[in-house]
Amino acid sequence: MISARILVVEDDRIVARDIQQQLSRMGHSVIGLSASGEEAVRIAGSQQPDLVLMDIRLEGAMDGIEAARRIRDHHHIPIVFLTAYANDETVQRASLTEPFGYLLKPFEEPQMRTVIQMALYKHASDARLRMGERRYAATLASIRDGVILCDDRGRVDFMNRVAETMTGWPAAEAAGKPLASVFAATDEETRESLEDFASLVLRTGGLAPPERLSKLLTRSGAEILVEERCSVIIDDRGGVAGAVLVFSDMTQRRRIAEALRQAQSDLAHIGRLTLMGELAAAVAHEVSQPLMAILTNAGTCLQHLSKPQPDLEKTRKAVDRIVRDAQRAGDVIRSIHALARRTPADPGWVDINALVADTLSLVRAELRRARVTVETDLLKGSPWVHGDRVQLQQLVLNLVMNAIEAMSGPEIRERRLRVTTRAREGQIRVGIEDSGVGVVDTELETIFGALFTTKPNGLGMGLSISRSIVELHGGRLTAAPRLPCGSLFEFVLPLTTPDGAA
Repeated sequence: MISARILVVEDDRIVARDIQQQLSRMGHSVIGLSASGEEAVRIAGSQQPDLVLMDIRLEGAMDGIEAARRIRDHHHIPIVFLTAYANDETVQRASLTEPFGYLLKPFEEPQMRTVIQMALYKHASDARLRMGERRYAATLASIRDGVILCDDRGRVDFMNRVAETMTGWPAAEAAGKPLASVFAATDEETRESLEDFASLVLRTGGLAPPERLSKLLTRSGAEILVEERCSVIIDDRGGVAGAVLVFSDMTQRRRIAEALRQAQSDLAHIGRLTLMGELAAAVAHEVSQPLMAILTNAGTCLQHLSKPQPDLEKTRKAVDRIVRDAQRAGDVIRSIHALARRTPADPGWVDINALVADTLSLVRAELRRARVTVETDLLKGSPWVHGDRVQLQQLVLNLVMNAIEAMSGPEIRERRLRVTTRAREGQIRVGIEDSGVGVVDTELETIFGALFTTKPNGLGMGLSISRSIVELHGGRLTAAPRLPCGSLFEFVLPLTTPDGAA
């Protein structure tokens, strides 16, 4: 049983005291006794009782029905009428105040107990319902989408603030109107009028699309691109009680999407320009070596031919070297083009030991000029890998030339280059170690980036191309400092044989 604080409004003092005693026996507390409507309204406002037992006929100008109306309107306190006059007119007037019950005099205590308990339960249920409605209204008011609720005939029941702003219709004015007159939708392309989405969903049920794009024609004549979503409202019996239309302004989103597409297009264009720049830098870097060799051999030819007795044999050998270096320059360009496509240019079987020996032979002059001592520790036999020979030779050549340049400073006393090949777990490891200035830990990743260089006139493409070549062949390239000085560059490739055995 619910215990309540009750205000008793009864002009017969004896009856009022009797009711007070009965309420006390039930466990309720009486917070006041009143004989007039005016006093009842005042006490209800100051004491805020849980329930008012109100006699319809009271002393003074205000009867119980008018007092009940004011208490309900201002304080939402439940009213139970007490009356000995239950004619139709009185009941009709009293019903307009939405009372929570009637007690006809004379009444018994069990009857009053039942009516009071029912009124308290009903009031608590109504309070929860009102709170739910307030939360629901506050939620709809706070979201950024427009929301319109319609009844089962497609007439507007509710609009949130966003819907009011977008359509130009105040909710109070739109209430009861057909949705089509408040939310006028047209096709985005043809500008033809569309059936309002709520009516379409109510008419077709599950056959209606879950959403659609349309142009909303506002009350002021403006057009807004919107995305509509609509769902039916189902009642307790499974019937359709109405529909809820949710719509979003897509104008800004479309502008953002168009701006994003334009930005992506610009970025792709910049990326292509960057790639072209990197490719040009790579060509300049990689072709410079065979071009310098061509220039040197051409100078040698001129020297031999300018003698009184030209040495034709030496001249022929120099021309052979020019042809070979020119072919190598062409192979380098073809190799870089293949790198840009991320595919090996001419895949085949490559003997890594032979490749290392050939590369060291190519740079023999540079090694001699730089006074670099070369040590090799290569695998016995022929370790085979599958890939492009030109690219792999360019890889080894880049790393060897980097090592030579790292040892070119006058402060480097011991200039030693060590090249090793090792096989482990189906892979071949090629290490190129120098005794030069070395690399610091903070540069171990950045040194492989395009255009990164520590040389005054460097392009910063050698190591970037080298890593691209290794990754294209399914391997990896790393760098590490050596103590007390120098660095080790090592690349790892899958070790295979021409017959396919690992």
